[in-house]
Amino acid sequence: MSVSLQKGQKVSLTKDNAGLSRLLVGLGWDEVEQKGGLFAKKAQPIDCDASVLMLQGGKLQNNADIVYYGNLQHKSGTVQHLGDNLTGAGEGDDEQIVIDLSRVPEGYDRIVVVVNIYHAVKRKQHFGMIRNAFIRIVDGRNNKEMCKYSLTDDYSGMTAMVFGEIYRRGGEWKFNAIGQGTNDPGLGELAARYLQ
Repeated sequence: MSVSLQKGQKVSLTKDNAGLSRLLVGLGWDEVEQKGGLFAKKAQPIDCDASVLMLQGGKLQNNADIVYYGNLQHKSGTVQHLGDNLTGAGEGDDEQIVIDLSRVPEGYDRIVVVVNIYHAVKRKQHFGMIRNAFIRIVDGRNNKEMCKYSLTDDYSGMTAMVFGEIYRRGGEWKFNAIGQGTNDPGLGELAARYLQ
């Protein structure tokens, strides 16, 4: 049974799901249809990029701990990005990241899922121009959705977002729906928030 989350809500992933080892993190969005006249210039599609920051002691140690479209797999082999969607077109998940919780090295205590708009400043784009944005966690054993966080707030002017975090506490994995919009122009600036 899937749980619909609110901002700031935390949910245990492993407590009631004995043997849970593989998660699929799905992210989706749709572009808001732009209005224009007969001669309106076609705007570039909004390219949201999902990424994962693997933290140790709550901090990002180096760039090798960032999994994104340019580094599709973490060095430990436990997190894999399944590819870049440049437009958000299509139904369901637009980008997916697979996490093998059972093999995440002990030193990593937090897996932060972030999204930024590619070239947001250059293209004059922001999250107020997308709709139906969500993050969901799926049990990799049976493809059942465990929880979903829908971004229904107005994030006009925001170019990046901390969607949520999967964290280890007391021997179990939990998920925290964050939904914090930022004005970071790219992944580098967003990741810098977590540097030691």
